[in-house]
Amino acid sequence: MARMSAFQRLVTKYQRDVDFLIIYIEEAHPSDGWVTTDSPYTIPQHRSLEDRVSAARVLQQGAPGCALVLDTMANSSSSAYGAYFERLYVIQSGTIMYQGGRGPDGYQVSELRSWLEHYEEQLHGTRPRQF
Repeated sequence: MARMSAFQRLVTKYQRDVDFLIIYIEEAHPSDGWVTTDSPYTIPQHRSLEDRVSAARVLQQGAPGCALVLDTMANSSSSAYGAYFERLYVIQSGTIMYQGGRGPDGYQVSELRSWLEHYEEQLHGTRPRQF
């Protein structure tokens, strides 16, 4: 949950200049599969699109105000973007401007924050706002 809260702070801070989108992919640590002890949720492996929708609703509670879409059951978005387990991207006019490392170790909200601060400075010609 700490990751989502850091991400949620970025959404709140930059939402006037940036559209945020979460693509919910297959569950990395399903309760009936590769379980971790630090997961705040108990979500079984998705066996249908309805299962994925139910799990996404749980995720949406941790990211209010952030658009959420679901990957296909064939996991085409995850495959196309190398997102498994989790990954941060900035896409502008169809071009990848920032590609974070693969999670969990490469998932660095601080790197995305730095990129957004630089973008905001270029966009508005100002120093980044503090929050």
